[in-house]
Amino acid sequence: MHFHLRFPRLSWRFIPVWQRNYLVWKKLAIPSILGNLADPMLYMLGLGYGLGRLLPDVDGMPYLTFLAAGTVAYSTMNAATFEVLYSSFSRMHVQRTWDALLNAPLTLDDILLGELTWAVSKSLLSGLAILAVIWGLGLYGNFWLTLWIIPVVALVGFCFGGMGLVMNAVSPSYDFFLYYFTLAITPMVLLCGVFFPVSQLPAAVQDVSAWLPLTHAIDLARPLVVGRVPSDIVTHVGALIVWGGIGYVVALALTRRRLLR
Repeated sequence: MHFHLRFPRLSWRFIPVWQRNYLVWKKLAIPSILGNLADPMLYMLGLGYGLGRLLPDVDGMPYLTFLAAGTVAYSTMNAATFEVLYSSFSRMHVQRTWDALLNAPLTLDDILLGELTWAVSKSLLSGLAILAVIWGLGLYGNFWLTLWIIPVVALVGFCFGGMGLVMNAVSPSYDFFLYYFTLAITPMVLLCGVFFPVSQLPAAVQDVSAWLPLTHAIDLARPLVVGRVPSDIVTHVGALIVWGGIGYVVALALTRRRLLR
């Protein structure tokens, strides 16, 4: 089969796919929410209060505030990634849900767009939960500016959802996803400023970090948390849209080739 890239044929028919995923998720909503939030919350509160008492201010803010801002992006990235990897792979390969959907008046473009928008919705829940903790602990500089984190979270979910769908399209099994986490997700967590400033890294590594999508996400979220308008907004927003958009287009081509074998 040939690998054929083309512009997606978008329509509103993705909404029933989103609704189907929502109805299934609603039955296990509480365990799902707790599972998605436990890891970032433990990192933020454990490291924030533990290390925060030992460290001076970082980039002009308490370490807990610094970490909380990074955790918003980190949690959103994880939620979207897990959804389009493990859950979408189950629907495509194990449960064969996509095969059933393709017998309805839906195209693969609709199904993948439904999966992507559902991943954005799941990531919004995770990002909003961390944002609620930031509000509750008073870790913000200007409440009204923090509201702009909500569209940032949706954009981050779109970016990593699109990227993750590419891995979903080529993965032969769940175990394959470990390569993606080991070679892509974990390095981004360590290099993009979640736990410490990127300025502490060697210059060559900083140059690499500047191209990574999680860096753009954090560079948007962290200033908003501390009450500043981010710099280079167009660059950061554009980078996240490009990463997610290219991911969706490539995932569509790869998934089509896989399902038509």
